[in-house]
Parts: sequence; structure tokens; C-alpha cells
Amino acid sequence: MSHPTKRPSHWTSPEGMKYLGPHEDTEPMDVTLVLRRRTQTAPPSASWPHPPRWQRGEFGQHYGADPGDMESLRRFAQQHGLGEIGSDASRRVLHLRGTPAALERAFGVTLGKYQLNSQPPFVGCGHAPTLPAEAMAVLGLDRRPVAQPRSRRPSATPNTSYTPIQVGQWYNFPAGANGSGETIGIIELGGGFTTSDLRQYFSSLGISPQPKVIAVSVAGGQNQPGSGDADDEVMLDIEVAGALAPGATIVVYFTANTDQGFYEAISQAAHDTTHKPSVISISWGGPEDSWNSSSLAAMETALQDAAALGVTVTVAAGDNGSSDGESDGQPHVDFPASSAYSLGCGGTTLVANGATIQSEVVWNETASNEGATGGGVSVEYPLPDWQQNANVPASPHGSPGRGVPDVSGNADPMTGYQVLIDGQSQVIGGTSAVAPLWAALIARLNQQLGAPVGDVHAAIYQIGESAFRDITQGNNGTYQAGPGWDACTGLGSPNGQALLTALAALKT
Repeated sequence: MSHPTKRPSHWTSPEGMKYLGPHEDTEPMDVTLVLRRRTQTAPPSASWPHPPRWQRGEFGQHYGADPGDMESLRRFAQQHGLGEIGSDASRRVLHLRGTPAALERAFGVTLGKYQLNSQPPFVGCGHAPTLPAEAMAVLGLDRRPVAQPRSRRPSATPNTSYTPIQVGQWYNFPAGANGSGETIGIIELGGGFTTSDLRQYFSSLGISPQPKVIAVSVAGGQNQPGSGDADDEVMLDIEVAGALAPGATIVVYFTANTDQGFYEAISQAAHDTTHKPSVISISWGGPEDSWNSSSLAAMETALQDAAALGVTVTVAAGDNGSSDGESDGQPHVDFPASSAYSLGCGGTTLVANGATIQSEVVWNETASNEGATGGGVSVEYPLPDWQQNANVPASPHGSPGRGVPDVSGNADPMTGYQVLIDGQSQVIGGTSAVAPLWAALIARLNQQLGAPVGDVHAAIYQIGESAFRDITQGNNGTYQAGPGWDACTGLGSPNGQALLTALAALKT
């Protein structure tokens, strides 16, 4: 049987990526083939207050891989001398192992040794793989780091700093809820945590009993503390989520910083029948145009699966203002925050005194090199229905696009969070803190409502300003804050109790 092939539309080489020579290692490599869905259409999101149409386990019979496609790709693998090391039709994945030479022949690529800036060398390829028609992506041939952590240490002494519990009180997180019965999944592309650090940190905040934290290894990733910036990210995520939803179980999915690892972690967390997270927090990302189109398409389907299964995905919007750290003078948004299936989380500078917030403006400390919130308009994803009335500006290409972020919270490292990392007390900020903050709030809402809010976009855009602190001052470079939704802080920072009341009203 012949296998018709297709070639994805674009294959990027990020700025600073150098070719070092051919890939001469003959060790076998593991790749993930991501299959197309058995239907042409994407699954409907479990959009609050509508429950998921399918549970984990049965979802695959409707939106997983077609058994015929799976068999066809197994024959393709055999013809090219590739061995199968695993598969999951529900998650639409076929895991293959082969020598570099066999993989080059199978997918029409030349593997090389590359380096990105000063990072360790990695295997990559200079153009898009040629794919059998049944597959939408092959992940693992190109092992460039696809994302950066969105946490930020202050370079100067912070003006002030807060515990996550204080921030939750100012944002009026609903009392009488602690996330009990819920599971928060956290995706990490490196780094690790030590139980002794967590125990010491939660004790210092007077949290008892302490949150249960479980590490899950995905595609070879491990909990490996001692890795600098990545540890900042891991500990910040767990400590913010755990302090604000101490009754929840926190499951940390560790994987490699590659498109293969990132896809596998989101997909496995969404479909996890053991831990069943109702919310997933992601504090890693990269500018939309740094992604290859097939990786982007595969990632988007993993996020679609999560939304269909009633899992809310909170994602940091970036820490480098409207440029998202690119040097071409154009605005850019960060992916996966820019997916319409992600609750994009932007950043503010919060100044509080006693029990009240004195001021809250857009986080923009670019002048002092302390970062600024990401935000803008996607060039990859169209304007979603629920943003039709949000006055989202045109994208840099001039077309309507998905506006980022949806919501926000304190992120300025100069008004950062007090955390404990590798035995040291630190203050850390970044939109990285806002994703777990919102994940903890969602866990508390889910607990109080007795059901997962799932894809909450349509609901929060309908509820609007009554459940948010509207941030109207400041800019992130290109975009200016103003009344209502804006491309700096979205709808604003949360009024948790008001949001609970409004969501409960929608249910009735």
C-alpha cells in the first residue's frame, strides 16, 4: 500500500540557531507520530455550565485515532525498519524507535547537530519532515528547546513582596474552599523540587495538612532539582498553587523541553485516568512564530482534548512585553497562551496595604529591565466567538485574531511572591506565577460548584467586569490598558467570590 504524503506549511529556524555539522551518532532515537482525528471536526469544548460530553476513556472512540490509520502507520513503520514501542489510540499517538538513518529515510529529512545561543547542542533538521497522510506531526526528530520558563527573579531589590496567601485574600478567593477533592496538573519542561523544601515552605505559611505533591515522568522527563532557572519555575508553580489550594492534589508532569515532550505532557495530563486533573497550569511558552506548523497543530489538538474533557488550562502569557522577546520591532504573542483553548494569564503590578489593594496597573518594568506582561493578538488563531464583543484590535497581519491574555494577576518581580527554592528564600515574579494562581482559583471554584468549569472562556466574557478588577492604567509596549478587555491584562485580575457567584448563577 502506498502512503500519500504531505508537507507542513512552515519550518522555522529560531534566531541564534547554528548548524554544527551532521548528526553522526548511530544510537536509535524515539519519535512520536501524532495521528489525525478519526473525524474531520474538533471535539466540542465542555464550556461552562455544560458538562463534558465524554469522559476520559470513551473520548477516544469519538475523537481519537482511526484504527485503520493506526494500522496503516504500523505498516509504514515496518516498511522503513522502525520498531513500535507503544501506542495510544485515544491520545492519537504511535511511539516508534529507529536508527537515525532509518528515520531520515522514513521522513525525508537530514538530521544535523545544532545549537541555540549558548544552550547544549541538540539533534535537529533543517526542513519539514514529509509525513504519511494519516499523521499530522512527527515529534522527536527535532529536539530544539521550544519554550522558556515565564518566571522572573528581580535584578534589583524588590519594593515589596507577598505570600501567595496574601494575594489570594486581596483577590477575594472564595472562603470555605481549599481545592479539596480536586487535582491540579502542572507541566514542567525541566527542573525539579525537593519534598523537604515544600515541607519547610508550607510549614512557614502555617498550612496543615500540607498539599499532596506527586511527580509523574513523561517521555523520559524526571524530577531533577538543581537546575537553576527551571527549579525557580517548578517551585514557584507548586508553592503558589499549593498555598492557594492546599486541599488539592498537585501532580507535576515532568518532561523534556522539546515539542515531543511538551505535546506528550499536555496530552497525558488531559487524558490521565489515574489522577484526573480538572485544571492544568502551564508556565512555559515561546513566540508563535518560533514554532513549526506541525508542532503547533499537534499541540493545539492536545489543548482541544483538554477542553473537551472539561479540563481548564491556565497558561502564562509571557514576560517580555508586546514583543514577546523578539527583535524585529513587531508585536508577538506567546504560545500556548495564544491558543483559544488556553486561559491566557497576563501580569500586573499590585501594591496593597493591610486588607486592601491600593493600586494595580499593567506590569511594565521594561525601563529598569524587570520585564513586562505579554499580550497582543494572534496571527495563528482567529478571533473566537466569545471575544467578538471584546474590541480586540487587528493582528499585526491586519486580520482579526485571538486576543491575549484573558485574565491577569500580580506578576511584577518588584512586587513578587515569597517562595523557597533549593533551600533559599527568594522573591520571584513573572506571568509564571499567574497561571498557578488562576489554577488554584479554578480548583476552588470547581470544589464549590461541584463540577469542573472546563472551558470557562464564554462564561467569563459573558460575566465581564462584575467579577474582575478592571486594570485601566499602563501598557506593555504596543498595547494600552483601558476600560474592559485589553491586550495587556485581559478582563483584569479576579474577584474570586464574585466570580463564583456569577458562575453559580449561570448554572441555574
